[in-house]
Amino acid sequence: MNWIPAAVFLDRDGTIIEDVHFIRSPAQVRAIPGAPTAIGRLNRAGIPVIVVTNQSGIARGLVTTDDYEAVRAHLDALLADAGAHIDESYFCPHHPDVGGPCDCRKPGTKLFEDAMRHFALQPDEVAYIGDRWRDVAPARALGGRGILIPSAMTTAADLQKTAADSALVAPTLGAAVEVLLGLTAPVATR
Repeated sequence: MNWIPAAVFLDRDGTIIEDVHFIRSPAQVRAIPGAPTAIGRLNRAGIPVIVVTNQSGIARGLVTTDDYEAVRAHLDALLADAGAHIDESYFCPHHPDVGGPCDCRKPGTKLFEDAMRHFALQPDEVAYIGDRWRDVAPARALGGRGILIPSAMTTAADLQKTAADSALVAPTLGAAVEVLLGLTAPVATR
């Protein structure tokens, strides 16, 4: 029996676009090869694609909210050129060292829960994909399926936590989407 998600939550930096640390300018946006195509496949399957991203550079004064919005708009345009789109984006502008902890910074679940209410989703019906453990950890807390896509930012601890949480590991966003659409067998945990 195939499990196809009712929605997919994607991390942004390191999953959809290259992680250049505190991205401030649309000129810095580089799609990860294959990511727009993978998102387009989800779109054509009628599966909402929702971005949830930590943007601590805002709290640290390295990036403004306007910078974030300009980057988001540019990413939306790049995806549109590839026939893909993000249905909604949520971001956490906080950092625990600046202003204290919050409920929306991943692995916190507030932004995911907000999106689930907005899209009328059940927690066990969604998938979480990202390049860090904190991106897939909400699957354990809320239900659903987590898939880690290792990047240069993925640590050995991220891989260990992912395996402990029984999340899957896929080499690319495209491979993760194929698993979710039932086109390939699930990727083993590490």
